[in-house]
Amino acid sequence: MVGYDGPVYMTHPTKAICPILLEDFRKIAVERKGESNFFTSQMIKACMKKVRPMNLHETLHVTDEIEIKAYYAGHVLGAAMFYVKVGSESVVYTGDYNMTPDRHLGSAWIDKVRPDLLITESTYATTIRDSKRCRERDFLKRVHDCVEKGGKVLIPVFALGRAQELCILIESYWEQMNLGHIPVYFSAGLVEKANLYYKLFINWTNQKIKRTFVKRNMFDFKHIKPFERSMMDLPGGMVLFATPGMLHAGMSLDVFKRWAPDENNMVIIPGYCVVGTVGNKLLTGRQQTVEIDKRTTLEVRCQVKNLSFSAHADAKGIMQLIKMCEPRNVLLVHGEKGKMAFLKQRIIREIGIPCYDPPNGATVCIPTPMQVPVDLSVKLVKRQLAAYCAQEEAILGDSSQMVKRIRFPVEHAPVRGVLVFQENSHIKLLDPSEAAAELGKTSHKLKFVSRKRIAPGVDINIRKIFEELHLLLSPLEEVRLRDEDDHVTVRSVDISLDVSSSSSSSSSSPPARVVVVRWNYEDEETSARVLSILAHLITAAGHQERSSISSSTRTKLLLPPSSSSSSSSSSSTGKKEDDEPFIPMEDCE
Repeated sequence: MVGYDGPVYMTHPTKAICPILLEDFRKIAVERKGESNFFTSQMIKACMKKVRPMNLHETLHVTDEIEIKAYYAGHVLGAAMFYVKVGSESVVYTGDYNMTPDRHLGSAWIDKVRPDLLITESTYATTIRDSKRCRERDFLKRVHDCVEKGGKVLIPVFALGRAQELCILIESYWEQMNLGHIPVYFSAGLVEKANLYYKLFINWTNQKIKRTFVKRNMFDFKHIKPFERSMMDLPGGMVLFATPGMLHAGMSLDVFKRWAPDENNMVIIPGYCVVGTVGNKLLTGRQQTVEIDKRTTLEVRCQVKNLSFSAHADAKGIMQLIKMCEPRNVLLVHGEKGKMAFLKQRIIREIGIPCYDPPNGATVCIPTPMQVPVDLSVKLVKRQLAAYCAQEEAILGDSSQMVKRIRFPVEHAPVRGVLVFQENSHIKLLDPSEAAAELGKTSHKLKFVSRKRIAPGVDINIRKIFEELHLLLSPLEEVRLRDEDDHVTVRSVDISLDVSSSSSSSSSSPPARVVVVRWNYEDEETSARVLSILAHLITAAGHQERSSISSSTRTKLLLPPSSSSSSSSSSSTGKKEDDEPFIPMEDCE
């Protein structure tokens, strides 16, 4: 009907059940409600031919750019959450999911996929359900009390999910309490067919059902039988599971019309009811009558109870899923406006990520970080990894097995190379020699020189500083200290002392001393470390020298002046330490 001709991806149980649900939907819409512009049975068959089934946790590459992966949702048989990645951007679409395991299905689960966007349902955005055991106990007590008095209990359910959950609960209770004389029915047709698929896909159920499957299939009900319309007026108590779950059409509505006027009967609504349905009117209205349609009003004298056995996640479950997959943004759907707004503020406050709750039909623009794929050279990785491991061994030593276990495998290591951009080709990060060959260019070596002048008048033992530099760098690099002259070398980095007389100064002025550092561009990181350590050592040595001068000056000031020249000298050198900043090393102009 819409003209889509591409593939449709489903889990295996969904593929099996989907045509039955679609055909049931078509029959209700066309044959009962008289819809004319609707899909046909032939269209359903054509649609199912496009379906490609997939397994849980299986990654399918739809195209070079698109990949999808399914995760267990725990809502109904075959329900899955989908992780979809397009290029560098990703989305998790949950659909309906349940974070609490029940009697026949497990709880939803997903990896820490950290998607750019999580689109999650918010049916119970502000609800935190009580203990499942308490709800089950209350449910069974109400049912038992009603049927013991000869009343009839109608439980509107959806054919897939809640019907099986509550059937297992009633079946177990009837077995324990020996209530075989009280009949329990489920409406024949869709529920019966759905039960067959639960038997078939037993591996999708929870661990308890899988363990007991060898002895007995939990979906082979002993006390629950198919229901026929002729049984509607049978005397005595009975329990009926009938579809649909919102009492808006079908068998459940027909039975409700017949049983509602009797005060001994009871209707238990176990799930969510959309506004406008008869189920919702029963739960929200206090009057004795309910409007079935525009022409029909029904007097309701039976008991009406709402005991939530919904397979949707509550507020606690939604927060749990968000923390589980760690998205960068959250978008709420499938909820009520006020409740979604409340949950949105809670997510922003407690988790600290952007959250959106747009109305139907609205467009939301969500910023995502741009990631550029780069092809990495194997030669570059091997060379830099070898250098990184050698550096690790130099720091930790390689004599003990413990060090080797700590060092390998390497999870994070810096990689530096040349980015190559070419038309109609992926970006590449190559070794410099590879980059030159790839582009047909001649290699050149860049050499850098940095000169640091020691302030005049500061007597620093440069040889001692070089020795300290050698000690500090030796654990990290291959360092060589030459004795014949003041030189330290680290890879291509060469540190030396240049002494020369200043032309602008008088002949009595001490010669200027400059520490010269030379290096190739490959060792820029090492040179930065050397310059930082060297500046720190010379600064520290200068402060010690200055402290010595100040101490000497303070000693002189304590002596009585012997002459005017001595007094003049004292006044010129007797300044406070903080009057003039001292910079022992500075960049040359």
